[in-house]
Amino acid sequence: MSDFENPYKSPETSIVPEKNLATGAVLTEAMLGYLKEASPWLRFIGILGLIGSGLMCFLGIIFSITTSALSSVAGGFANFPTWLLSLIYIADGVLFFFPARFVYNFGAQIRKYQFSGSTEYLEMAFKNNKSLWKFLGILCIVFLAFVPFFIIAAVVAAVTATGLLN
Repeated sequence: MSDFENPYKSPETSIVPEKNLATGAVLTEAMLGYLKEASPWLRFIGILGLIGSGLMCFLGIIFSITTSALSSVAGGFANFPTWLLSLIYIADGVLFFFPARFVYNFGAQIRKYQFSGSTEYLEMAFKNNKSLWKFLGILCIVFLAFVPFFIIAAVVAAVTATGLLN
């Protein structure tokens, strides 16, 4: 079957853009300028993300210790699994770490490229950018897969709370 017979086949193009024969550069000065302007912001957001990730893990541990101490003293929280909230905080902190690291590394590699001019740093910057979006895409797919279960659980909880099952 030829390409014209399969209308669903993806078009094929070269992955590597053609170089400008006059300068030998793939990226224009404007593109490099935009990357240069974005670099400090990427590093700033990455650092904030890493701090936030650490705080979420720390708060999950503190929450676990605090609620277990309060449960043993006051006898409260008997019907609520507080360990689950602690686990969610810690898991969110771990999940949040990876995008923050990719964003920081993207900005840091751009900065290294500015000072050295080595295309190796620019390639690493774009590799981190690709990793960021790949990670976020996979995370979105996983969360979308759980949406039907959350909807079913919400309906069951609502029916149970209204007492229609009794």
